[in-house]
Amino acid sequence: MFCQASASLDPVVKSGVYTDSMQSEGRLTISRLARLGGVNLETVRYYEREGLIPKPPRTRAGYRVFPLEAAQRLRFIKRAQALGFSLTDIRALLSLRPSTDRAKVRARTQARIADIEQKIHTLQAMRKFLGSLIDRCEHCGPMGECPILESLDHEETN
Repeated sequence: MFCQASASLDPVVKSGVYTDSMQSEGRLTISRLARLGGVNLETVRYYEREGLIPKPPRTRAGYRVFPLEAAQRLRFIKRAQALGFSLTDIRALLSLRPSTDRAKVRARTQARIADIEQKIHTLQAMRKFLGSLIDRCEHCGPMGECPILESLDHEETN
């Protein structure tokens, strides 16, 4: 069935025009998908290569024609990235979706929280160290003796 319909899509896709009929048929061009997902074309292609978005069928001319669900999947990926999940984590979360193994999803999310807490601890230590450098800098002499520049020349980062 798709092969017959794909032949009629070629002129629409070749011209670069997105039509409401494609959307009503549940299909998106790569450019429309990218816009709906808030990403660029290369990101869509990258996610496809990485297996985060299933490879879509192609028209006879070789153009990708994505299902509407691909836009939802793209938004899922972007929201997960915004929360700090790696692409590996996102791939694992997506693979859990058909079975919805809540324990595994919860475990991944708890691991992400632990990562965030570690980063917060590290950032607080960095802030404290930089604050101490600023305090030392306030009372320093010539530029050649600047404690901030000296600390960057050495490996002391306590």
